[in-house]
Amino acid sequence: MGHDPGPPPLIGTHRPAILALLLLVGSGYAVGWWRLSRRARRRVSWWRPLLTLAGLGSVALALLSGLDALAHRRFAAHMVQHMLLVSVAAPALLLADPLAALFWALPAWARVRAGRLLVRGAPVRYVWQILTRMPVAWLSYAGILWFWHLPWAYEAALDDRRLHDLEHLAFFTGALLFWWPVVNPAPHVARSAHPVLRVVYLVTGALQSAALGLLLAASPSILYPSYAASPEPGGLSPLDDQALGGVVMWGWGGAVDMLAVILLLHRFFTVDAAR
Repeated sequence: MGHDPGPPPLIGTHRPAILALLLLVGSGYAVGWWRLSRRARRRVSWWRPLLTLAGLGSVALALLSGLDALAHRRFAAHMVQHMLLVSVAAPALLLADPLAALFWALPAWARVRAGRLLVRGAPVRYVWQILTRMPVAWLSYAGILWFWHLPWAYEAALDDRRLHDLEHLAFFTGALLFWWPVVNPAPHVARSAHPVLRVVYLVTGALQSAALGLLLAASPSILYPSYAASPEPGGLSPLDDQALGGVVMWGWGGAVDMLAVILLLHRFFTVDAAR
C-alpha cells in the first residue's frame, strides 16, 4: 500500500524566493502609496491598493498555495493556476496603476534614475512601447498561450521546476502585454486606443483562449500523459479532468474578457452621451 501524502499544504513554504518577492513588492507599494497620499493634493483612490492586494494575492494563491502541488496531479487545477495569473493577477495589477506608488517607495536619488528610464526617447520606454502595441501584444499573448499547451512543451514544464517557473513567467508577462493596451496604465507610452478598437482586440483575444479551451474539453484522448494515471477514489477520470480544465479556460477567461468588454462599452457610451 502506497503512502498517502494527504492534502497539499495551504502555504507553499518551499518557494521562499517568490514569497520574498511578493512581500517586497507589496511592502514597497504600501510605503509608496502612503508617501504619495500624504503629498498628493487630490485624494488618492482607495481602490487601487485593494486591486494591488488582489493581484499579488492571486499570484500567491497560484504559486504558493497547495494549488501548485495539486496542479501536478490534476489538469483542471493547473488551468485554475494559469487563469489566476492571466485573468486576475495581470489585469488587477495594471488597473491598480502601481508605478507612481512604487516610485515613491524609492529613495529620491533612485526615483530620479528610474524616471530617466521612462522619459520620451529612452530605450526602455521605446522597447516597451513596441511590445505593448496591440498587434505585438496580441500575437505575443496568443503565441505564448498556444505554445505552452503543446503536449511536448507542457510535459517538459511539468518535469522541470525551472522550466515550469519560466512557463508561469511567460504566461504572466504575456498577460501583462495583452492587457496593457486595454488598461493603458502609467507610464503612458502610447495614446489610448479607441474603445471600439479595444473591444475588437479583447474579443479576438478571448477567441484564442476559448478555442484552446474547447479543443481541450472536446478532445477524445488524453493530450498530456502526466495526467493519464488512474484517478483517485471518487475523483474525475483523466479525460474528464482534461475536459474540466478546458471548460475552466474557456469559461473563466471568457467571463473576464466579456466583463472588460462590457465596462469598455459602458464607458464609451457614457462619455459619448455626456458630450
